[in-house]
Amino acid sequence: MKPNRPIVLSTWKHGMAANEAAWQVLGAGGRALDAVEAGVRVTESDPDVRTVGLGGYPDASGVVTLDACIMNEAGDCGSVACLRDIENPISVARKVMEETPHVMLVGAGALEFALSQGFPRTNLLTEKSEADWKRWKASKTEARQEINVENHDTIGLVALDAAGNLSGACTTSGASYKLPGRVGDSPLIGAGLYVDNEVGAACATGWGEAVIRAVGCHLVVEFLRQGHDPETACRLAVERVISKNPDYREIQVGFVALDKHGRHGSYCIQSGFNYAVLDASHSDLIDAPHAV
Repeated sequence: MKPNRPIVLSTWKHGMAANEAAWQVLGAGGRALDAVEAGVRVTESDPDVRTVGLGGYPDASGVVTLDACIMNEAGDCGSVACLRDIENPISVARKVMEETPHVMLVGAGALEFALSQGFPRTNLLTEKSEADWKRWKASKTEARQEINVENHDTIGLVALDAAGNLSGACTTSGASYKLPGRVGDSPLIGAGLYVDNEVGAACATGWGEAVIRAVGCHLVVEFLRQGHDPETACRLAVERVISKNPDYREIQVGFVALDKHGRHGSYCIQSGFNYAVLDASHSDLIDAPHAV
């Protein structure tokens, strides 16, 4: 079978704009790593996407904190968590990967590193997000997000370039009104994102605690290694998530997978999750099959 490459796919409707930016790199013969970074930066910088980057919902104290990770074809990876005041955490995560001996920096240390690398400080709390936080604080509702809210809680993006190499990126402002210091799956290599250039790549979206319990994206990639197609690999991982979370009917978790041949697929717990795919022949938004 002739591989379908280059190709890029990402989570949710806001992934379509991210895919277009990634394609500017891939379509010119560029590297998947550069494409995934360029793609999710678009979402991070869009204040109308309320759960990623600038304009993201704050934590319970009213502070916007961001999480992101990136992984290349060689297995190199970088991550930041609980990062304040930086509009594009994915680029900081790449700097962690390329400029330090570490994989993950968090909190004040992540901010100090970002500033040392020349990233400007930005006020991430927009008027809309601040107003929503004040309404939430007054109502004292539970912090967990409503299932399948438009512009959900992450953008995960994976790409296969013309040379046959895979990379991935994942970035979020996390669960709205989370406890200060909370970190979900998105910046955790193996949970929110995993890339293995021998077989494929996967990214996750939804309730991060449930993804972490199953080490979800590593699990998806291992199912690909066993010979399953991408949709089946995602379905088997969702079934594992369900088995470890008795409250699965109250949450959403979805996986997107891309294999070494450019085949793609997805699966989720609840209806309502979709993912964007773009290659040389088409750009689509696809509704994912679901368990319940």
